[in-house]
Amino acid sequence: MKREDIDKILAELQQLECKSQKDVEDARVRFLGKKGSITALFEEFRDVDKDQKREFGRPLNELKQAAQARIDELKESVADEGGQDGPKQDLSMPGDPFELGSRHPVSIVRQEIVDIFRKFGYDVAEGPEVEDDHHVFEALNFPPNHPARDMQDTFFVSAGHPNPLLLRTHTSSVQVRAMESMKVPIRVICPGRVFRNEAISARAHCIFHQVEGLYVDENVTFADLKQAILLFAREMFGPETEIRMRPSYFPFTEPSAEVDVSCNICHGKGCNICKGTGWLEILGCGMVDPNVLEASGIDSKKYSGFAFGMGLERIAMLKWRVNDLRHYFENDMRFLEEFGTAIEI
Repeated sequence: MKREDIDKILAELQQLECKSQKDVEDARVRFLGKKGSITALFEEFRDVDKDQKREFGRPLNELKQAAQARIDELKESVADEGGQDGPKQDLSMPGDPFELGSRHPVSIVRQEIVDIFRKFGYDVAEGPEVEDDHHVFEALNFPPNHPARDMQDTFFVSAGHPNPLLLRTHTSSVQVRAMESMKVPIRVICPGRVFRNEAISARAHCIFHQVEGLYVDENVTFADLKQAILLFAREMFGPETEIRMRPSYFPFTEPSAEVDVSCNICHGKGCNICKGTGWLEILGCGMVDPNVLEASGIDSKKYSGFAFGMGLERIAMLKWRVNDLRHYFENDMRFLEEFGTAIEI
């Protein structure tokens, strides 16, 4: 072993230049690999006489450290300048952008309705979608032979039981639970998904969404109901909106009414949307039947109340002039992108 061999390799390291990560790796193998020149000197050092080991041992270690430092320096330099592997990534830069979705039109309408009634002092109440017969029918004054109890209308989960389970056909069941658990005065709205065994068409579906409202207190009258519906209609469809109430029948309200709003497309002149009448049906309502109050433990001689219910898909159809109910359930991006209220994250 000669000192000149060490000095020669050290000079090569000082003059070493690399343009890519591959060049750096080749240099590392050439100097420090298993068959590298520095590794070969360490193999040769094993055969050096003991009296010479002190002379060559320290320079050899310093050479190896210098080689490793030079390789690391070159590796960092190539990464900074951008070599074969590309430029060094800036981890502080934003990530790749991705397209955000938008809210479903039914969700948009649901939130608008909730916000309107919250301004009027209503709380939001929710309940289970799989309900029992008592909360869906019996407590709402449905007689045992009512058509809504027939298998043609209702999806039963456990039929043949004294109190069978079923998929709720309306969110009125949430009103029952509210009357059972809350103290009077009660003022709630009940949004949710409901199910009915119906043929799917442009105007009907076996799954849809409702928002129902309930107000129970002393001295609640039909005039209060009319005013609440009128205020809602004008908030939802515009300040010029008018309503009309037509007598109807529901087992859980008496008297009952269907509510129409003036067509916000033709402004009462008649068009194909309102079928030339100038009016659009939006909801059903009425005064809570005393039997329903008593079934939930509320004194019907002291308290009275009103209830109303509307289909969210129906409101959305009127709001955006959608002509086919099935669009809401098909997840067609071309349809959903039309409503474009971006989700905030």
